[in-house]
Amino acid sequence: MLELDTYESIIAASVVLIVSFYFGVISKKTNIPSVLLLIILGVSLKLGIDSMYIEDVQGVDNEVFNNILPLLGTLGLIMIVLEAALELELKKEKLIPIVKSFAIALIGLVASMFAAGFLLQLFIPNMSLFDALLYATPISILSSAIIIPSVTGLRQDKKEFHIYESTFSDILGIIIFFYLEGQLHPEKAPTPVSYLLSIVFTIVISLIVSYILILVFQKIKSHTKLFLLIATLLLLYALGKQFHLSSLIIILIFGLMISNMRLFFQGPLKKWLRYKEALHIYEGLHVVTMETAFVVRTFFFVIFGLTISLASLYDLDVAKVSILIIISIYLIRFIILRLFIGGDILPQLFIAPRGLITVLLFYSIPADHVEGFNSGILLFIIIGTSLIMTAAMIYDKRRSGTAIKKAENNPVGYEKWKAPTLD
Repeated sequence: MLELDTYESIIAASVVLIVSFYFGVISKKTNIPSVLLLIILGVSLKLGIDSMYIEDVQGVDNEVFNNILPLLGTLGLIMIVLEAALELELKKEKLIPIVKSFAIALIGLVASMFAAGFLLQLFIPNMSLFDALLYATPISILSSAIIIPSVTGLRQDKKEFHIYESTFSDILGIIIFFYLEGQLHPEKAPTPVSYLLSIVFTIVISLIVSYILILVFQKIKSHTKLFLLIATLLLLYALGKQFHLSSLIIILIFGLMISNMRLFFQGPLKKWLRYKEALHIYEGLHVVTMETAFVVRTFFFVIFGLTISLASLYDLDVAKVSILIIISIYLIRFIILRLFIGGDILPQLFIAPRGLITVLLFYSIPADHVEGFNSGILLFIIIGTSLIMTAAMIYDKRRSGTAIKKAENNPVGYEKWKAPTLD
């Protein structure tokens, strides 16, 4: 069994974080998602450990890591959604792009769910339509954990579109998934109306709580208030989950409110806001959230790579189902983007990776709920969509570079103006 003492564990964790930082540098230069590099690092570590013939390492480590992944995934999801919300500006001129992004995320999610569900039901024996949709939901959700750090080099409007779309996809996907997952327990299953009312209730509570948090924390002068604020948000998220609320909405609304304070604090509320103090909270929270998201995302994807069973990728049945689902994802996305955006859909068409949220929700499904479902389908789709996105981003970067060089080699000429002469 592989065991590390305290100092060896510190060394291993530190090396992983340092390597992850340089993966980010490589990602910016090559447009290869750093998350994909982290997964490859985890797989490489697993292969290295296995090659050492360490007794029982795979079984013991997988059991431990499988227990850690849901915790890291939940923390990562909260930090990533908060980080995205802190970067979004709510302005009148951005209303149409926001609505478009929401519509694309919702339609794409639902259409991909039914397409993937149909394919799973077609190829997996004895799988009901309900079970097929339950397993198809995580597969249909965009990964903001991969998308947000990967689109920083895109044009501003395209970057904002991907941030909005992936965040909406996460939240909507979680809402739909936990409604379906609740139906596994008929005695406690919510009705569509009661579930919708709980979402409305969550939104109202989120607004009230966000106002209170900003007004209270702007008065706190302690230097440790940022982690106190994050701890409070984590507590609210966990309590919301205990009461079966869509807790991620709390995180999203708080982030949007503190990053758009002048919009939310108007009229009588304006006199209660200490803008300078609240702005310091926003700026500090932005840095802390970004750094925390980096750390959590790093360990999540490296550990995920350590738990991957590469043997499942060689299963022809897994490959067949997975490829058909991937084709359906991009076919549906092409139709939707053409309808809502028009002709300029590159590289947006191919930026549709699955990742953290897919794994996190999959672990929420009871083990062996459907015996015929092979988790290799999940792995194949995550790796496949990530590789397609990588190729698209690299192509887009080369295309942009070619256009810039062409413009530089053919500068627009000019002549000094001369006054016309009269003959």
